[in-house]
Amino acid sequence: MPKKKEPLTKEEAVVKEKVKESVAKTKQPAQPQFYAATGGRKTSTARVRLYTVVGEEVKVGERIIKKGEIVINNRLADEYFRGESITKQYLEPFRTTNTLGRFATSIKVSGGGLSGQMGAVTHGIARALLGVDEERFRPILRKRGVLTRDPREKERRKAGYAGKARARKQSPKR
Repeated sequence: MPKKKEPLTKEEAVVKEKVKESVAKTKQPAQPQFYAATGGRKTSTARVRLYTVVGEEVKVGERIIKKGEIVINNRLADEYFRGESITKQYLEPFRTTNTLGRFATSIKVSGGGLSGQMGAVTHGIARALLGVDEERFRPILRKRGVLTRDPREKERRKAGYAGKARARKQSPKR
């Protein structure tokens, strides 16, 4: 015959409650919700994540990103892309969709030079915004031309040319 369980004493109940609390604290916090996309330009690739922020900030890995901040390769976007004209270019998808300052943005970009990386970031942000509200944002972003990947690539070098893609060797005199 199974034994009946005896009721817990006050001390045992308190210990059991503390154990439950410590287990609840050690559980991993819920991952923040985000919209992800990749953008490309020449040989550059950008992985973009737009985090929906509940409070004022969101923890991404070991870094805390505030609402409206853009972090590129663990540096603020203003430090990574210096200059006013470049800043306008990668913020264009946010401005056209009227979502500037609504998301915490984390971007990993690699390959190519600064111009190609900036184009990849712009393309990635535009594609990630489609995840937010495709019906409303697609026509706006399509009209501005930020959804189309710029297909231009560097031309390959050819054998027999003067070390460049199109340069000809100088012909000898007579």
